[in-house]
Formats: sequence, structure tokens, C-alpha cells
Amino acid sequence: MDINATLTAEFSLKPQHTDNIIALIDEGCTIPFIARYRKEMTGSCDDQVLREFYDRLTYLRSLNKRKEEITKIITEQGNMTDELAKSIEDAVTLTEVEDIYRPYKPKRKTRASEAIAKGLKPLAEAILSGKIDGDVNALAETFITEENGLKSAEEAIQGAKDIIAEMISDSAEVRKDLREMMEKTAEIKTSLVEDQEKSKTYEMYKDFSETIAKIPSHRILAINRGENDECLKVKIEVNREKAIEIIKARFLKEGIKTDDLVKEAIEDSYDRLVFPSLERELRTALTDRADEQAIKMFDVNLRPLLLQAPLKGKIILGLDPAYRTGCKIAVIDQNGNFLAKTVVFPTPPQNKIEEAEKVLTDMINKYKVDVISIGNGTASKESEMFVANLIKKQTRKVEYAVVNEAGASVYSASKLGAEEFPDYDVAVRSAVSIARRLQDPLAELIKIDVKSIGVGQYQHDMPQKRLTEVLTGVVEDCVNSVGVDLNTASPSLLSYVSGLNSSIAKNIVDYRQENGEFSDRQELLKVKKLGEKAFEQCAGFLRITNGKNILDNTAVHPESYAAAEKLLKMFNFTDESIKNGELTKLSEMINLKGEEKVAKECGIGVPTLQDMVSEIIKPGRDIRESLEPVELRSDIFDIKDLKEGMVLRGTVRNVIDFGAFVDIGVHQDGLIHISQMSDKFIKHPSEMLKVGEVLKVKILSVDLDKNRIALTLKGIE
Repeated sequence: MDINATLTAEFSLKPQHTDNIIALIDEGCTIPFIARYRKEMTGSCDDQVLREFYDRLTYLRSLNKRKEEITKIITEQGNMTDELAKSIEDAVTLTEVEDIYRPYKPKRKTRASEAIAKGLKPLAEAILSGKIDGDVNALAETFITEENGLKSAEEAIQGAKDIIAEMISDSAEVRKDLREMMEKTAEIKTSLVEDQEKSKTYEMYKDFSETIAKIPSHRILAINRGENDECLKVKIEVNREKAIEIIKARFLKEGIKTDDLVKEAIEDSYDRLVFPSLERELRTALTDRADEQAIKMFDVNLRPLLLQAPLKGKIILGLDPAYRTGCKIAVIDQNGNFLAKTVVFPTPPQNKIEEAEKVLTDMINKYKVDVISIGNGTASKESEMFVANLIKKQTRKVEYAVVNEAGASVYSASKLGAEEFPDYDVAVRSAVSIARRLQDPLAELIKIDVKSIGVGQYQHDMPQKRLTEVLTGVVEDCVNSVGVDLNTASPSLLSYVSGLNSSIAKNIVDYRQENGEFSDRQELLKVKKLGEKAFEQCAGFLRITNGKNILDNTAVHPESYAAAEKLLKMFNFTDESIKNGELTKLSEMINLKGEEKVAKECGIGVPTLQDMVSEIIKPGRDIRESLEPVELRSDIFDIKDLKEGMVLRGTVRNVIDFGAFVDIGVHQDGLIHISQMSDKFIKHPSEMLKVGEVLKVKILSVDLDKNRIALTLKGIE
């Protein structure tokens, strides 16, 4: 297989771009670096396309390697033919390759292998071909010997049928035909195990069936969980008669004397070998597909969550809600530094509301708190009601927001949490994390194991290695797209920068502590274990706000500094022009002269020129500043206050396959079903909404008994 040609076709790329991407990956370049600084070489592929390209490249290389291994084994067996070699070469999936290899694969002891050991393979071939002179029983008796222990013609014929059954099961053509038929027509059916404690959870699957071609991924995962909980019995149903006819078309020759024996072998093969094998394979394929879709949703949800607009310049009070043990409080300044802590008990069972109000009012006034950040976990509703009433009594303007606290407890009990706050217990660390999540979501959330951030569904059912790999890639893309302040970033944040790892990140911080702040990017080369290649990969993503060179506070890569200087000189600008914000008309000047001409004179490509201009016009810019800011509130609704037709503002908390959950300020998130998102057809909710998005929603219905809120985006003026 020509991998480069395959990738070129699949990703609609130019051949040279495919070759370049593969070469860059093989050189050890990271995806963020390739996406940002090698656009001319890749046709401006973004990081998400490049990650898909990398996954596909890895798969195709594994496929080619497996083809080579199988070819070698079959050749050494002396079974290789030109036809077989072509079949292996033409195979486009690992499944196809394994199907071809199946007849030649060493097997454990089977009925067929025992029959072959007794010398019955010639009899099986004769029965299958129908080339028998006289009676088949008479032929079978000739295979009875003292050595093989056969006692009758019937026993010999049964052994021959076992061999035929395994030949059918090992047929790549049969398996391919049946697999295609099952993928189009098979149904997955479930029944409820009534006496299990969790059975009520799976009531909708009591007598459920759906074609596997149409069943959505989230239902597959729900069914799998029900089966693992021993609450559901699951089976795949196929039209048996049609399946057997497909096998007959391959193995049964018309008009032969032995057609009854061959039919019996076909039915036995299908029932005992083929269908059970393909059923397992199909269930695995369905699960793999569902896992990939679910992991994709983690990707879709995590990216906007990390890239939420930071709440800069605010003093924030973090509140980690609880009942019996009280609400843990921590105040942080505009830079995230810890200022104060306490514990209050405004929630049941203590209900010390007046005392809590006095303590927090004193803290609000003393530290000039602007915003209260409330975790959305246990006791969140009661805490939110308390905070809403507290705000009404303040003399200064204070607002609040509810943040996703998923993983806060993981961070607070982690080694990193202990290193940051060695003198405080886990509860205080958790409150600090909740406050910082509002102040700078990206910088805080990267401290947590990505699997604990709480986006998507069925995270514990996912293949953990693959989930971690994908989510880590998302974090890397987000961190590098925003950029990192070299002189203030934590080791955990630095470790996600292109070309760096946790060891080098720690060395950067150690160097900073020993030598003071970095004054220019070149100084990075003095950091232990940070060589030329790592510098190439990381330098453009690290910012120095008050360094010697203004370009160090931009995403312009040091390799392009000379080009940037040529550009400035071309239009009579200086470094001071960048500092003073005097480049507002630079784009217009370039367009008048011609982008391609300017790029050529600077010795760079047009994409690099465009990126360079956007950076030097506004050095130190944060791409998150252009995003919708977090929704701050000063009052609260109760679910009982909601009425059908009300229009409210809400924040998207999670996007799933069948809709999206939106926080509308009543503690219970409402659901916008995919059918309520648009009058036009949309394939997936992620086409319309993303996590963190603030939008208007209309109340469709409220079910107080089930505590459910249905929302719609339709009919909102």
C-alpha cells in the first residue's frame, strides 16, 4: 500500500503537502508546531486535521507492518501464491488482513484439526467438490484405520463435515459477505433482567431492538453498561436463512451427490463458528465506534471549556459547597495569589446563615471581592441561594458564577496541590481551584488529570489510554494556541508547551528561580536539557511580556525575526512602533503592495506573513479575549419559578450526541434536545453549540416530579 497516496486522497491534500507532513512528524515535530509554523509546507492544515492525519498514518503503518508479518509467515509455510499475495496487498483494513490470514494461523485443538490429524482432509475435499464415484459411505469406509481410531463411515463423514465447517469459517470471502450483510440488516436486541437492583435504570431497554446501522453511539454505551451491570441481556439478530444462502453461493455446487452433507456442514459452520465469531466482532466494532464518538465529544466539549474567556482583573472568592463539614472559602487576588481562607456553615444541618453572612461580608469588604465563584457539586443549590441573598446586602457590587468543579478534589489531593499549598488542607486547595477556574480556566484546568475534568459521557467506560491520548492532545492544542508566559507559568502549564515535557518544564522554573526572569527567548537554550530541537518546537509559544525584544511577546517564531524586521523596515516602522500600537494600517499597506510580493521580499510564505502581521499589530494578545465572557449573576431562580415560554440566558455545560445541557441559574441544568435546536436539519448538536457558550433559551416544559427542564432555541425573538 502506498501510504502517502492513500493519505493524499483521504485528506484531499496535494502530494507534496502529504510528504511534508509525514517528514515533519518523523523528524519529531509536534502537531502544534507543524500547525502554526509550517503552514506553507502543509497547505495550512490546522491542529485537528493534523491529529487525524497522524492517527491515520499510525494505523496505515501498522497495517503495512502486519501485512509484511503475515506475508512472511505464509511464505515460510510454503502456502504463498500470487493470488494470495495480491489479496494481502489489496486489503485496506486490519480486519481484512486477519481474515486472509485466518486459514494459515496456528490454531488450538479443534474438531476440524482432530479430523485432519485422522487423515480425513481428502474425504472433506471430495465431499465439498462432489467428485465421488459411487457411494459416499463406501468412500468414507476407506478412511477407517486402526491408527486413527475411526469406528464407522458416519464418524468419518462427521469428521469431514467438521473440516468443511472450519474451511467455511476461515473463508475471507464468506466473512466479508456476511459482515457486510450484518452491518446493513442486523439488529441489536435487549431484554431486562428484572431481579437486579439497578434494573430500573435500564427500563427503556426492557424490550428494545434497533438496527445496528442506525443505533446511535450513546445507546450502544448505555447497553454495554447495562450488560456489565448484569441488568441487560444483549444479542445480535440476523436473518439466518439469508446468511446461509450467502454461504451456499460460495461453497455449494449445484447437482452434486453430496449436497446434503455440504448443506449440513454449512449450517453447522454458521451456527457454531461463523455467527458467534462475527457477533463478537460486530459487538466489538460497535463499541469501538461508540467509544470513538464519545471520545470525540470529550474533545468537542473540552476545547471550548479550556478556551473560555478568563475573568481578568478581579478579586475572586471561591466557595466549595458542602453540608455537614461547611463551605470552604478562599480569596485570591487578580493574579491568582492566595489571600485568605475560612469555613462557614450556611447549609443544612447547621444553617448558620447570619454568622456566615457576617464572616463573608467582612471578607468581601476587607479584600474588595468582585466575584464569588461557586462549585457546582454537593450543596451547590443551597450555597447559590445563600450567596444570592448575601449579595443583595452588600454595599459594593458583587456578582457570582457557578463553575464546574469536576476534578477539584483530584487536584486538591494531588502532589501538585500539596506543592502549591503545603500549609493548607485539601479543602482550602479545592476552594482556591474553584476561584481560579473562573479567573483563568486554562491555567487551572491543566493541573487536573484530563479524564477528571468532567466533559462528555461514560468516561470510565472508555479505553483509558485512547481517551488520555486524545484529551492530552486537546490540552496541548489549547495551551499552545493561547501561548504561555515564560516568567509566570507553572511547571504543569509549561509541560504542555510544544517540545517540552514535565522534566524540562521543571528545569525552566528552577532556572527562573535561580537566575531571575527570562529577558529573551534565546536564554531558554541555557536551561538544562533544553536543546536546539526543543527550542525550535517551544520558542514561538512562550511569551516574555517585558523582554528585550518586543517580538518575544508575540507568537512570531524566532526563526522569523529577521523577516519581521524586514517587514517593519519596508514600511518605515520600528520596534517602538509595535510597542506604541502604531501598526493599525499595516495590513492595508501590505494589501496595496500585494501580499505575495511582500512575503517574497521578506523571505516567507503568505500564511506566515498573515500570522506575523496579526501578532505584531497587537503584541501580547490573548485569543480568548474575543470570546463570550462568563455569565455573572446577582440573583437566582428556583425551578418552581420557571414557566413555559420564559426566555432566559444560560451557559452550555455539556454537549452530547442527542442534545446539550444548559445552566439557566436554577441549579438543575435544562436539556435542549437536538430536535429543538433548529428548524433546519443538523447532524449533531456540536454543529450548533459548544461548551461555555452563553445564549438565550426558552422554557419548553418543566417536570417538577422528575426535576427535568426541557429547553428550546426555536421561536426566540
